Amino acid sequence: MRTHTRITRTVVLVTASLLGAAGCAGHDSGGGTAAAPRAVKPVPGCGAGSWTDPADLAPDRKAARCDKGAPAARPLAKKRKITVATGTLSAEYVAPLQVAVAKGEFAKEGLDVELKVLPTPDALPLLAKGDVDAQWAAPEAAVMNGINGGFDIKWVAGNFSPDPTSKSGLWVRLKDGESADHVEMAGRKLGTMIGKGSVIAYPMDTSLKKHGGGLDRISFQQLGSADVLTALQNGGVDSAWLLDPIWRKVDGAEKYAFLGGQPVGEPLGGVLFGPTLLNEDPDAGVAFLRAYIRTVNTYFAGDYKSDPGFVTELAKLMKTDEATLRSTPSMRMDWEIRKGTTDRLQEAYADSGVSKGASVPEAKAVDRAMYSEAVGHKL
Repeated sequence: MRTHTRITRTVVLVTASLLGAAGCAGHDSGGGTAAAPRAVKPVPGCGAGSWTDPADLAPDRKAARCDKGAPAARPLAKKRKITVATGTLSAEYVAPLQVAVAKGEFAKEGLDVELKVLPTPDALPLLAKGDVDAQWAAPEAAVMNGINGGFDIKWVAGNFSPDPTSKSGLWVRLKDGESADHVEMAGRKLGTMIGKGSVIAYPMDTSLKKHGGGLDRISFQQLGSADVLTALQNGGVDSAWLLDPIWRKVDGAEKYAFLGGQPVGEPLGGVLFGPTLLNEDPDAGVAFLRAYIRTVNTYFAGDYKSDPGFVTELAKLMKTDEATLRSTPSMRMDWEIRKGTTDRLQEAYADSGVSKGASVPEAKAVDRAMYSEAVGHKL
């Protein structure tokens, strides 16, 4: 979710070879007519709480959960190598993948998973061609534009939503006479390390519109991660999107106000599959998601940062400072995808002028069938 998006590098020329084959076994990826639905059987340890209504957008919605250790592994008949592209390995939202590798959860399924660091624009064409099998990213503008251009890609699982106490998001330096309840954002300069085509455009647009702004009424200054806070503090910009744990540097200071962040309870990124796992080897796709979901249920089910030993382990995996990791609340890891998220994202992309072509229908961009099968839920 937090990678830089360079749209012009992504949708270049889409040849016929990138057009996906017809969807198989109940996972129609938009390229043709789906075959008969795959058999979905009840999964021990994954009861009624392992699925929530996608239309439920309540901030206090409980994330879906199975028992610890569930769903149990169902090893593939033949070992399978899977390459997953990710923009970073140091961000906390990538931790479930790293833990799944380190704890052998993927190996239990007969999967040899390699995490490969690649920027989203570079990885996207590789995913569409099958050169990488999955991407840990988000349905950014580049992804939606690629789907419009013929890329056979779908968002198949979510990643996280923030803790309600997190203030990662849009911060503004207040002018004389302003308060957090009344800020005029139109005409301000916003510093961010994330471009307009990122999924963060959606919550950013929402927060701006509450204060007389909007993505079309402000100017952007793209900065390095180490420069965003400095620019806000020294007047280089008068607002900024501050990530965990940077916002703690201004929290509580009278001259700064927090205007809003990512919606609580609504993941904006996660796992993208290309034609290989969608169509050619859906068994491996389900196995991958089963291992990911089991990792969440086993290690990230609740306040995982309350376990000092696990935080130490996470810090080593992420190669980050342990104190920094402890300074922010646990994320709400969530493999489900909410209804309408891609529609809301595309509205923000249109507002910021980075959309290309018609809006992509949710059915063409999202596939909930694989994670549903993994927990034994029939759609």
